[in-house]
Amino acid sequence: MIRLLNHVRLRNKMLAVYFFCVFIPILLTNMIFYNTIAGNVREQRLKDIDRAIGQIQNDFRLLLDDAVGLSSFFYADYKTNDILERNFEHPEDYVEAYDEYLRGVLNSYNPGSLSFQNIMIYVDNPTLLHSGNIGYLSRDIAALPWFSASSASERSQPVFIRTETANGRFEHFSLLRKLDYFSERMNKEKLLKIDFKTIDLDEIFGNLNMQGDMYLVNPAGEIEYTTNRSIDWMASPKPLYASSQSPHTIEFVKDYSDIRYLEGWSVVGTVNKAEIVQQIWKARDFIIWSACLMITLPTLIILLMARSINKRIVTILKHMKKVKSQNFETIRDTESRDEIGQLTLEFNRMILQIRSLIENVFLADIQKKSLELERRKAQLNALQSQINPHFLFNALETIRMRSLLKEEKETAGIIHSMAKIFRSSLTWNKDRVTVHEEMGFIRCFLDIQKYRFEDKLDFSIQADDECGSCMLPKMSFLPFVENACIHGIEPLKHGGKIDIRITSLEQELVFTIRDNGIGMDKEKVAELYRYLKSDEIMGERIGIQNVIYRSKLIYGDKFRFTINSEPGKGTFIQLAIPIEENQTYNF
Repeated sequence: MIRLLNHVRLRNKMLAVYFFCVFIPILLTNMIFYNTIAGNVREQRLKDIDRAIGQIQNDFRLLLDDAVGLSSFFYADYKTNDILERNFEHPEDYVEAYDEYLRGVLNSYNPGSLSFQNIMIYVDNPTLLHSGNIGYLSRDIAALPWFSASSASERSQPVFIRTETANGRFEHFSLLRKLDYFSERMNKEKLLKIDFKTIDLDEIFGNLNMQGDMYLVNPAGEIEYTTNRSIDWMASPKPLYASSQSPHTIEFVKDYSDIRYLEGWSVVGTVNKAEIVQQIWKARDFIIWSACLMITLPTLIILLMARSINKRIVTILKHMKKVKSQNFETIRDTESRDEIGQLTLEFNRMILQIRSLIENVFLADIQKKSLELERRKAQLNALQSQINPHFLFNALETIRMRSLLKEEKETAGIIHSMAKIFRSSLTWNKDRVTVHEEMGFIRCFLDIQKYRFEDKLDFSIQADDECGSCMLPKMSFLPFVENACIHGIEPLKHGGKIDIRITSLEQELVFTIRDNGIGMDKEKVAELYRYLKSDEIMGERIGIQNVIYRSKLIYGDKFRFTINSEPGKGTFIQLAIPIEENQTYNF
């Protein structure tokens, strides 16, 4: 582990100390503290909401208990049931009985003083006057849906239902109860219907002191009432509660499993999760501000200390890198007294000693190497000059022999070509030529050879347009053309052909020459390849060896030479050198 740390930069080590010893511990501590506080706040908030919804459940139950209590009175009051059971021969008799008892009983439960919209007793007794909270239980009444609901209930049990208009819209919430307590002695059907004020339900269910919605759900899972304005709970058919659920809300369900007449009914409260986390966000803001304060102060201190260390070490490192380029510059800031300051002083002392050694010891060696370099430049110029006499001798000998055999003026053109080559050979202060100029030398030489061999020699020269301005050492390609003519084509009894091609490929200038001459054996090919590996001084050697040696001196490893030849099958040679455009290169 320690060895791995030795490869980590000092700045990164300081950052690692900061993150692992300051930032991460403070962050983890505040996260644990936040989770604890958030859990407590959330739990307390849920308890408060659950308590508020429980209070709504109780208030709704009390509202219904008042109606159940009133229905129980009429259910068990013998005198009320007796009056409603009688057959009155004269309306006056019913009015007298109503005024004597029923009026007082019904007025004592004045709807204005309770949460009841209306109290109505329907009786299957046509002898009664159907007014003053007394109604006739006609066939039309018996055909209504809410009457069927009361008929389906068990004996003596009240029924809480929602009554609707003829077109299916909500009308009232009602409590129905059959007055059949004295059914063994009384045979007329009687039904009590108590209608609740909807405004009282709005007040009860709207008492949720937070952003949320309340639902009153019947045993079938249908919404009988809700404070959610986006749901039309008054419509028919009734909307299902399941279809209104949202993943962004928290649900609180309070059922009435312990109340017989409300069995299956439930009060459901839904609260948006954002409402729950509002209190958590307050705690979060406090923790974030405190964490920022705890992180900022140590961060500033550590940054100042890290900068004091890292900046001076980087300065020392920069000056050490300058030493590689022989820039022996001392560090000016040496006033600090800590370990880095002492390191700076020792570095300055070392630089002064190195500078003294360079001036006193290595200066002479540098001068010696400069002389050696100049000697190699002179040697290269001498090697270049060795090519020209050899070439000119062969060319002039060819012209002389041709002139002796033929007394013709055709040799004028050949002499002109020879003059161009000769003038070029005399100007070695210009050691680099363009590909276009080199191709001119080659063409002049081939014209001379064509004049010499007549139909025995055929040649083609191709060069890419983009290669014309590229620079190369003078007469780098010409010796290979000469070698192909003299050693490849001349020994043939029949005609020969030379194909020359110059192209550019991936920042390289590629020269290829192919002939169908007598070729070379393996020993000769191996000898030419050995020239690439030899570092001996060429001396008087000329021709291909000279070109290879010159190219090695100039281009080093960037020079490539390939030869492919077999006896009787001709020779293929390829040279590749780096592309140089419009440059001069002088030794």
